[in-house]
Amino acid sequence: MPVQFYVPPMLLLGPAIAALLVYAVLRWVVWAPGTGTTPRSVSEHGLWVGVIGWLASSLQGAMTLGIIPANPTAASVVNAESIIPALGWPVLGCLAVHALGQVSYPGPRRMRRQAVLSVRRIRDFLPRRLALTTAAIFVSAAAAIARTATLPGFAAVAPWTINDGDSYNSGGGDGRIPGPEEAAWLGGALLVLAVGTWLVLWLISRRRQLESLDAVDNAVLRSIAMNRLLRTVSMVAAGLAVIAGNFASRPDPADGPASWTNFAALAGMAVLVVMWCWRPPRLASAGLGVRNRPESGLAAGPRHPAVRLISSLGALLGLAAAVPLVAGVFLTPVVMAAASLGLAGIVALMATAVLLAIAGGELLLQRNYGSPEAPRGWPRQPVSPALLTTAALALLVFLAVVGVTAAGPALPGEELDWVPAALLMAGTAAVSLPALLAARRRHGVPGLPSGMDAALRAITVHRAVRTLAAALTAQAAVLLLTQSQVWAAVLGPDAFGEGVPPAAGSWWPAALAGSVLAGVAVVIAVIPVRMLARDRPAPAPRPDKEPAT
Repeated sequence: MPVQFYVPPMLLLGPAIAALLVYAVLRWVVWAPGTGTTPRSVSEHGLWVGVIGWLASSLQGAMTLGIIPANPTAASVVNAESIIPALGWPVLGCLAVHALGQVSYPGPRRMRRQAVLSVRRIRDFLPRRLALTTAAIFVSAAAAIARTATLPGFAAVAPWTINDGDSYNSGGGDGRIPGPEEAAWLGGALLVLAVGTWLVLWLISRRRQLESLDAVDNAVLRSIAMNRLLRTVSMVAAGLAVIAGNFASRPDPADGPASWTNFAALAGMAVLVVMWCWRPPRLASAGLGVRNRPESGLAAGPRHPAVRLISSLGALLGLAAAVPLVAGVFLTPVVMAAASLGLAGIVALMATAVLLAIAGGELLLQRNYGSPEAPRGWPRQPVSPALLTTAALALLVFLAVVGVTAAGPALPGEELDWVPAALLMAGTAAVSLPALLAARRRHGVPGLPSGMDAALRAITVHRAVRTLAAALTAQAAVLLLTQSQVWAAVLGPDAFGEGVPPAAGSWWPAALAGSVLAGVAVVIAVIPVRMLARDRPAPAPRPDKEPAT
């Protein structure tokens, strides 16, 4: 009888859909609407590649790889069905994001192209010190993985407790698979990471020149891409070493109770901090200087106190999101009520605090500097097309997640957990109205340059819409993470896996999608205000194409 292999559809469709979405986002960023590819859009494109690649490189799901839980009902990562997704998504995901970053650059559009006769090699653009540091991290990770190959495996012991009248004695603990098997999985992942890193470096060096940049900036752009790639893969390699250290630190429960510490985790944190602080070079044409026009608007010359107020409010919004979590002395009833609703309540409380801070900034601006006699300006485009598209997509994703979750509460003992999330999101949207109305109706500020009052209103609207988009995405992530078994019930047993009942536990594709959406929500929440208060010149008309000669 021939052996049949079953591959869940989401295992094939998930990577394809994720790659398509990442490509669409990166293509949208690098191709600025109305202006085409510019040095600024190219610089922002590199930042987005680094952020998305970092979000895709999380090894959180593989931290217990090879550990056999003492509780037989607990989730484990000890077989091929669970190990391959846990290691494959972060390792291949971060490499794929950086490769898509290179593919998403626009191709040549001019009839005549400037040829570069020199051969582009990896070492011509590779950051030397960062490359040596990455190589050292890979070698250290390989040594930690090789050490696990010498360790034996042992069985898990169920927890037990004995009460002899005077004291309690307890024991038991997790087991682990044989060391050679653990080393084979981790070593294979490290090898794939190393080979994939070299291939992406080769792709970066061989990519076509961008017409919007000169030869020097094209070289710097390649160094920027290599910097972001090496920093990401260094963190992934350090994460593999942390997994190996977690495996090696586990004591045998048959020898009795014992404490253990994973010192490799400290080294992993050190690598994380170093890579975060290792900044890439900057494009000279993307900033201000002799190659660019003088800056105008918010950052030009002495600034009006009203402009300083709105600018400083941006740094306070992050604190406003954290204040409800630390001000338990004054907001104890509110915090407890939100915590009783789970993660959805915490997200709503943080978004509400940010929106109230935005509205408070507008009211303070009117009280201190507003005047009824001053003209009130309103921007022609209060919300940029990119942010408006992001907010619309966030709303569609939230409605889709709520719809699927609402369609599957037929499982025994399940409650309508989508109702609190929907009501809290509606309340958050209602709280955003004061901020939007305050920006629309407040008095004008005298003494501002032409168009500056409208720019300040646009900044407030941008922040409010950004907060709503982040809240919608975060609430969708909460539903996916907490109600993943409902998705398995709606999509059927074939989506969950052959022979696996829909309510058997957390459905990993939905939980993974929730984790990705949570990271996207964080990215949306920190989208900066770009070019809102600067005098943007009209885009120069494109010259006619020259005939081929």
